Amino acid sequence: MVGITGATGVVYGVRLLEVLRGLGVETHLVMTRPAALTIGYELERTPAEVKALADRVHSVHDVGSPLASGSFRCLGMVVAPCSMRTLAAVAHGLADNLLTRAADVMLKERRRLVLLVRETPLSLVHIENMAAATRAGAVIMPPLPAFYARPRTLAEMVDHTVGRVLDLFGLANDLAPRWRDPGGG
Repeated sequence: MVGITGATGVVYGVRLLEVLRGLGVETHLVMTRPAALTIGYELERTPAEVKALADRVHSVHDVGSPLASGSFRCLGMVVAPCSMRTLAAVAHGLADNLLTRAADVMLKERRRLVLLVRETPLSLVHIENMAAATRAGAVIMPPLPAFYARPRTLAEMVDHTVGRVLDLFGLANDLAPRWRDPGGG
């Protein structure tokens, strides 16, 4: 499952959908209304083009969707990007739409939930919500560039993060260079 919220950084969710399609992984997308607005601001794509990257798209309002049930089998869920509003809802069990309900299901079923939180600077409330979500079982993964890989483009920075997300799900990829000790050790 891929959730896309309205936080800046929708490119992470879009690129994740592209790569998962290339790997032959079935994807289910839940996108918030603010996400559709952010796609228009940040990308040269429409929300319809982003939805077309997923195998199935679920309305954020459809709490009767199979994604809202623990009986729906999946590897897990990535929210990329994850707004502070969505983080707060997940951290406190406020399953008030399909995206937050699906995330809540991942936690209760002990499945992988990765939140690419996007905000800076962070307030104490944000930090406490990250801690609460972590205690509940989520993986907090701010999409921060790894400069040791010497990225030359924004696309390389995005791919590095997406590659690390795929690693968390055990999905083989070569999107991100692996660390090699420059001293040969």
